[in-house]
Amino acid sequence: MDKPGGLRPSTPGGHILISLAWIAAVVLAAASAWFPPLLPVSVSVAVTAFGAYLARHIRFLRTLGAVERALARGDLARARAIAAPLLDRFPGQPLVLKAAADVLYATGDPLSAASLYERAAKRLVRDRDVVVGLVASYAALNKAGDARRAASMLPGDYDVRLALAWAELVALAGDRARGARLADELLAELEVEHGAERTAMANVLVAIAAAQRRDATLARSALEVAERQRDVLEGPDRAFIGYLGGVALQELGLQGDARATFTQAMAAGPDTIGEALARRERSHIPESSGPSVNSSVD
Repeated sequence: MDKPGGLRPSTPGGHILISLAWIAAVVLAAASAWFPPLLPVSVSVAVTAFGAYLARHIRFLRTLGAVERALARGDLARARAIAAPLLDRFPGQPLVLKAAADVLYATGDPLSAASLYERAAKRLVRDRDVVVGLVASYAALNKAGDARRAASMLPGDYDVRLALAWAELVALAGDRARGARLADELLAELEVEHGAERTAMANVLVAIAAAQRRDATLARSALEVAERQRDVLEGPDRAFIGYLGGVALQELGLQGDARATFTQAMAAGPDTIGEALARRERSHIPESSGPSVNSSVD
């Protein structure tokens, strides 16, 4: 995590009056060498300034926490409303960059999110959430090479590898064989505590890899596992898994099912990254598309 900024007005805890108080405390402390009664006044001013700084900084951290909580419950409008003024006020603060990038990615703007994640990563070195967000943003942008570079910051993390497997299997210039190996490894390492979202994603990535190898049996089996997680996922996650499920169906040549699955994904999470990606993929499939056997993952 990034260390709190210095005691300057431009930092989350700073204010011009706090800076002036610190200057006054130093001046009073220096003057106390000639007039000792000024020393307790200097200490009092310094303590007051520090208390004010801490209060402001704690309020700032609580505001960041409110962004995270809004994202966790799927209230993207609320998350954006909180993050936007923070980014306007503190455009270079790495924790603000990270929070704003999270909101932009979640609401379907991976290009802007990647830009902010890159800036945050320069200060929040090896921050797990930043790396995961950066790899996922590049995967969403079809940039496998950039996703690979970002993943090298934390190559052993499970979620980083999930995002990288997505990039390798789906993005332009992805290494499909490497993506398939990653998907198999991730599924083998899957544990109960990883939860429904990771279970669904690992299985749907295996389905994509199997479909690319023309192994329809394994692909359908993995899609069925992913589909069983549907009822316990929130709308944004259902939309994202639906997007990946549609990709797997496309790889199987089931264009009609893929289009239907993309449509269901869009309805499950409006104004989310899953909806944006599903809309993009659906736009490539004509309305009267190929075979359909009524398989879907939303």
